[in-house]
Amino acid sequence: MTTSRVLHFLRGPATSPAPADHQGPRQHLRFPPAGEGMRRVSVACSSSTTGEGEGMTYKGAGVDIDAGTELVRRIRKMAPGIGGFGGLYPFGDHFLVAGTDGVGTKLKLAFETGIHDTIGIDLVAMSVNDIVTSGAEPMFFLDYYSTSKLDVDLAEKVIKGIVDGCKQSDCVLLGGETAEMPDFYAEGEYDLSGFAVGKVKNDKVIDGKNIVKGDVLIGLPSSGVHSNGFSLARRVLEKSGLSLSDQLPRNDDITTTVGEALMAPTVIYVKQVLEIISKGGVKGLAHITGGGFTDNIPRVFPSGLGAKIFTGSWEVPPVFKWLQQRCGGHSIWASEWFLW
Repeated sequence: MTTSRVLHFLRGPATSPAPADHQGPRQHLRFPPAGEGMRRVSVACSSSTTGEGEGMTYKGAGVDIDAGTELVRRIRKMAPGIGGFGGLYPFGDHFLVAGTDGVGTKLKLAFETGIHDTIGIDLVAMSVNDIVTSGAEPMFFLDYYSTSKLDVDLAEKVIKGIVDGCKQSDCVLLGGETAEMPDFYAEGEYDLSGFAVGKVKNDKVIDGKNIVKGDVLIGLPSSGVHSNGFSLARRVLEKSGLSLSDQLPRNDDITTTVGEALMAPTVIYVKQVLEIISKGGVKGLAHITGGGFTDNIPRVFPSGLGAKIFTGSWEVPPVFKWLQQRCGGHSIWASEWFLW
C-alpha cells in the first residue's frame, strides 16, 4: 500500500462503510474494561478439523504465551510503567524512546539456509518498529552478538545487515558487544539482540489516548512472517515434508523457495510511518509481533474501545496461505503488519 493510498483512507470519513469489494469476515477485538488485566491470546495455527494440522499452536511448538504474560505481570510489580511498545524517558522538551528485541528462532533458519546478510535487518527492524509507535525518530542502535567461536567472516555478514537496517531507519550504529563464549553454542551458531533509542517532542507523543469510536484502522503490508512465530513456522515446515530448498506453493507465477520466503527481511516502517505522521491525523500505532492482532492492537486503545477488522480487505501473502493450509485450512496466523 503506497503512502498516498494510506493517506486517502486516513482522511476519509470515519463513519463511511467499507467498500463493497472489501466486505468480508470481521474479526472483533475488544479491550478489557478498566481494572481488568490483559490476557495474551495465542494467535497461531489452530484447527477444528482432524489431520496433519491438528494441535499446531504456539504452545504445542514450545512457546507458552500465557507464561510470558505472567512474567510481565510480575515484572510490573517491580518496575511499574512498563508494557508499551517502547519505554519513554523524559529528557528536556523531548522523550527518549528505547526498545530492545532479538530475532528469535528465525536464527535457526539462518543457520540452515546460510542466509546471514539480512538477519541483521530483522534485528534492527524489531526495535525501531517498536519505538516509532510513539512517533519517535530513531537516533542510534546497539547490538549484541554472541557465539562460542568467533567466525569473523560470518560475523561480518551479520553486522553488515545491521548496518543496512540502520541506514533504512536513518539511525546510527553507535556500538555493540561481541561475546565469544566457548561451549555455550553449537558450532556455527550465534545469538543476537539489539537496542534502539529515538526521540520525540513531548507534545508529539502518539499514545492512542485520543482514539474514538469511528476512527479508521489501517494496515501496512508485511514482507512475510517477519521475525515472530518461527518456533511454530519451523514446526509446520517439519510436518509439511518440504525442505527449505523446495519451491513455495503459490499461484502467481513467481518462483520462491520456502527458505527464501521465510527468511524475507522484516520491513522497516520508520520512514513510511514518520512521513504519514507528518501529514497529521495519526492517533495510535501498533507493531504487530508476537500475539498477533488480538494481543497488539488493543494495547493502543483507550479502555472500552474495540475494533472491527475486515479480514478480506487485503491480499494474504503466499507464505501465510501455505502455512494455513499446512495447519489444516482453518487457522489464524496474523501477518505482521503495522496498524493504527
